[in-house]
Amino acid sequence: MSYCKVEKANIYYKEIGSGTPILLIHGFSPDHRLMKGCMEPIFQERDGYRRIYIDLPGMGQTKDYESIQNSDEMLEAVIQFIERILPNESFLIAGESYGGYITRGVIAKMPERVMGAAFICPMIIPDKNERTLPEHVNIQVDQEFLATLSEEEREDFKGIHVKLNEYTWKRYNEEVVAGMKIADPAFLEKISGAYGFKFKIDLEVFPKPCVFLAGRQDHITGNKDVFDILDKYPRATFSVLDTAGHNLQIEQEELLRVHISEWLDRVKR
Repeated sequence: MSYCKVEKANIYYKEIGSGTPILLIHGFSPDHRLMKGCMEPIFQERDGYRRIYIDLPGMGQTKDYESIQNSDEMLEAVIQFIERILPNESFLIAGESYGGYITRGVIAKMPERVMGAAFICPMIIPDKNERTLPEHVNIQVDQEFLATLSEEEREDFKGIHVKLNEYTWKRYNEEVVAGMKIADPAFLEKISGAYGFKFKIDLEVFPKPCVFLAGRQDHITGNKDVFDILDKYPRATFSVLDTAGHNLQIEQEELLRVHISEWLDRVKR
């Protein structure tokens, strides 16, 4: 069990492998298991990467975070973590949902050290009321499996996913729900009231290889708002994947692997 003490938190993290560092940041409420679940299968087939999975303050096993008040201070905790774990090193970074927003903050603060970035269902606009969102739909439905769930489980599952089958349910529980169950709801409510950074991001062009992956049916962060920042990422692949909601990494795992692998190849070249 590894911890890194920063000014306003004691950040839990898990390291796997050696080589080029890549920092992996989950979304709002789950923990590092979300990123580990979708990224480790990719890195099992690629040598030479030091994967660093963190638990953001208020989530997972990170401790002593109570004095953090907003997303600016969440970002500062992540930057201090980077400075202590990767002093003066260049690194890759990947973020999912809110982790994608934090990733853009890291790029704004230390662009020269970031070798490339990957975004999975990234949160582009903090204010939910200002996002451009599609209607939520269930497309692939295994009614026989759904009948095995309780009504509460079934409604939760249907409310966020596009593919409703046993495989999606199993991974959702192991990689997403497991982390959400140990999150600090009062702390997260406080942060969600100060969700956006107090400074502007995406002001400068970031010319390193990137990839943005969005779900066509993602009704949480959407897919259209990414277009508004793409000019700032001239080396970015942008894909909107059909039959994918906010857990795109589970519902379209094969396409995720292809895109992340191709991104890593571009960075290496």
